[in-house]
Amino acid sequence: MSQQVNKFQEVSSRTIKVGIALLFFVMTAGTVGYMQIEDMTLIEAYFMTVITISTVGFKEVRDLSDNGMVFTSGLIITSLGSFAYVGSTMVRFILDGELMNYIKTYRVDKKILKLKDHVIIVGYGRNGEQAALELAAHNMDFVIIDKRDNVISRVREYPELLYIKGDATHEDVLAQAGVYEARALIATTPNDADNVFVVLTARSMNPNLTIVSRASELESNMKLKRAGATNVIMPERIGGQRMAKLVTQPDVVEFLEHILMQKSKDVSIEEVSCKNMDQSFVGKSIAELKFRDISGANIIGIKVSGARYVFNPDPNMIITRNDQLFVIGSPDQINTLRAEIIQGK
Repeated sequence: MSQQVNKFQEVSSRTIKVGIALLFFVMTAGTVGYMQIEDMTLIEAYFMTVITISTVGFKEVRDLSDNGMVFTSGLIITSLGSFAYVGSTMVRFILDGELMNYIKTYRVDKKILKLKDHVIIVGYGRNGEQAALELAAHNMDFVIIDKRDNVISRVREYPELLYIKGDATHEDVLAQAGVYEARALIATTPNDADNVFVVLTARSMNPNLTIVSRASELESNMKLKRAGATNVIMPERIGGQRMAKLVTQPDVVEFLEHILMQKSKDVSIEEVSCKNMDQSFVGKSIAELKFRDISGANIIGIKVSGARYVFNPDPNMIITRNDQLFVIGSPDQINTLRAEIIQGK
């Protein structure tokens, strides 16, 4: 359970315990008091205490002496004050929004438990928010982890977002986010040391996890790689390069952004795996496979055996099941190519 749920349970448990303790104290004090002051039997004193603190208006068991009336007045005031304290604590807890936060957090936790092959975003600043928007555009499930109260309050404004309030350098928080079932983790906190700890922790928990981390300092790049990051991104460096490219090659940058940033629904660049390629295609060249004629999509690059990149590949290049294709085309064309690779002729 998240910290929000634990907090609710802690407050609720404490309030209930205080309420029971106060009720026991008032009942005991009232019973003993009536027995001593009015010389009542145990049953009479107990009944008198019950009708007094409940203010039901029943007639007294017997006429009260002056001391008994003073004691009764004090018992009423004490009981009303005790119950008012317990009631006000619960009301304040509800009016402050803690109850609604608990309900939402509980529902979110239940949804997170069912996730598989999702992405964990650590830190929901500007970079984290952009990552979330991109993942949402590709219909990928993701969980946001952040320990800042103001950030979590902002996240709660969007019912569709799944989140955890906590420190991602702790194993229990990553486990709660489903790191064992996740496909990737994106560390976007502005502190490089925090990102290193997050990467180390996540990599030790899931060796097969794809981890992308942000870095602010150049020397942090190698530290994050050694910690287990698959890729390291330096937003400031990329931003500077982009600004320079907009001066030297503005049309090229805008053309690529138009495709990569999903500004065009008619064309996109996507990865197509050859892992499940049909046996009839094995050992054939790009020209022999005729993917362009069949689907309309163009192969613009290949990642050979997960290591070497080939741009604008030669038509005579042989495709294997260890390759990853980079294709450009419409969504329908790319889907047709994927289906063709698997089904064969």
